[in-house]
This record gives sequence, C-alpha cells and structure tokens, in this order.
Amino acid sequence: MCGRYASIKAPADLADEFHAVDATEGVEPDYNVAPTKNIVAVVERHPRDAEGTPDPDSVERSLRVVRWGLVPYWAKDPKGGARMINARSESAAEKPAFRRALASRRCLIPADGWYEWQRGEDHKQPYYTHYTDGRSLALAGLWEYWKPKDDPDDEYPDGLVTAAVLTASAVGPLRQVHDRMPLVLPAEAWDTWLNPDADAKDDAVAALLAPPSEELVASLELRPVSPLVNSVRNNGPDLLRRDDDAAPLQLDLLA
Repeated sequence: MCGRYASIKAPADLADEFHAVDATEGVEPDYNVAPTKNIVAVVERHPRDAEGTPDPDSVERSLRVVRWGLVPYWAKDPKGGARMINARSESAAEKPAFRRALASRRCLIPADGWYEWQRGEDHKQPYYTHYTDGRSLALAGLWEYWKPKDDPDDEYPDGLVTAAVLTASAVGPLRQVHDRMPLVLPAEAWDTWLNPDADAKDDAVAALLAPPSEELVASLELRPVSPLVNSVRNNGPDLLRRDDDAAPLQLDLLA
C-alpha cells in the first residue's frame, strides 16, 4: 500500500521534471505527507474556453493541488475520501469508486520517496524507498471532481478535486517489507498514462497497470529510517535519515 510519502521538491522544479505548467500557486515541502492532506498531482487535459468548451486539438499538462483521498463524483459527502487513498491496480477498473477516473482521469503524483512499515516481533520498522539518483518517483494516480448537490454553507463553491494512488504487488526486495507498493511509472510511460483521450481499456494503458519492472526496482534504495515518521505531527529532513539502530535482520534486507 502507500499511506505516507515525502514531497520535497519545489513546484517549479517538478514542473521542469514533468514538462508541465505550474498551476499550484506554491506548496511547502512536506516530509510526511499523510491522507487528507493537499498534494501535488500532474494532470493532462484539453484546455477550455470562457464558456467551458474543451479544445480537442490542444492538450495542457499542469501541476495541480488536490486532496489525497478520492471522493467519487456520486458521493453524498466527502467524508469517505479518507478511506480511499489507494486503489488496487488489478481491480480499479471494476470498482464503482475508481472506474470512471481510471477511464479518463489518470494523473501522476510526484514523490521524493515513500514510507512503508515492516512488522517485527515487538515493533514496526519504517523504511523509506526512493530513486538513488534523486529523481522524483511518478506514482500512478487517479483523480476525481466532486461537487455537492446542495451546499447551503458554501463550503465547496468550486467543488473538490481529490486523488488516489494506485498500488501493485511489491517487486524484488520490497516484498520483504510489504506485499504492496505504489505503482511507479517510468518516464517513458508518462505520456500514455496522462493522455486524456486514451481509455483504460486501450492496450497501452492497460499494460501500465502491471507491477513495476525489476529493472526499475533495482534503481531504488530501500533503507530503514527513524520511527519519528510514525507520527504525522513530525516533519522535516530528520525523517529521511538512516536508522542505524535498526535490527541487523532488517539491515540484511538492503543487501
């Protein structure tokens, strides 16, 4: 699964990396991104004119701020979003909450790395996984737009845009920490995944729902980090430092 990650890079740097326009109006670095927080997503859409009509001949890729925890368009209220932070890649097309988003509202969620916990006899050891060369991870995501039928308090005048991270079976040494992992997409898959005109049933899109390749996973570092990350109240670079007090058995996983 993916229930916590780090998002540190400035939006301007992410825009360069993902070849996108920055429409975030700025976000702060977050070393402990948790469900229901606002996060950055990369989306690709047909721009609309003043009347709201999309231009089918033009596509714009942009960085947007969304809330982590997908709220289906048909939901009566947004409360259930906190439980929909992840969508299984194997079954998202069949689930009412995710199938419309998978069909036409796919996104990338940039992350510097994600956290996962390995259960021990008397505690859980957190691990941090990231590219060794400092590239951003591109987590496959789904996004949705929700607007209440009645909003007497004007709480959502512009509606609510939310997102979920797709997960897949863990690959290679990552399986020793958890049996699931975020669906990480290589750069050569971004165009296909973000294409707003490509249906999820298209062979090229469907092929991306498979677990990441062993080659991609080999470019990742998996390291034990401080239990400070266990609390969502903690934030800062200390969360990413290697935990030298981790049990030897867990350190063996990094070989």
